[in-house]
Amino acid sequence: MAKKFSELRKNMSPAAQKSAEQRKLELLEEVPLQELRQALAFSQADIASILDINQSSVSKIERETDMYISTLRRFIQAMGGSLELVAKFPDGEVRINQIKDILLEGSDKKSALA
Repeated sequence: MAKKFSELRKNMSPAAQKSAEQRKLELLEEVPLQELRQALAFSQADIASILDINQSSVSKIERETDMYISTLRRFIQAMGGSLELVAKFPDGEVRINQIKDILLEGSDKKSALA
């Protein structure tokens, strides 16, 4: 019979529990867009409706490895979040604030998100 994770965790040493918690936090720092959408309980159809695009375009966005920042920003905003761009240097981090959210109309909007 399978055991619940909470039961298994109780049997772990404090060091192992701490290690597992740290690993969980590390994994949460980097999440594919699709997994983020699913974790927030949005379907592709939900996002498509919010962005006024079709579901296949949402699927395509999630598979992209190189996309416009404005596309990613709108996708994140559709889930209730916000996107920040931070440049990391050896001496510290700089938040980039001059990226404009370009509003596209009609078919241009749909093609830019596809």
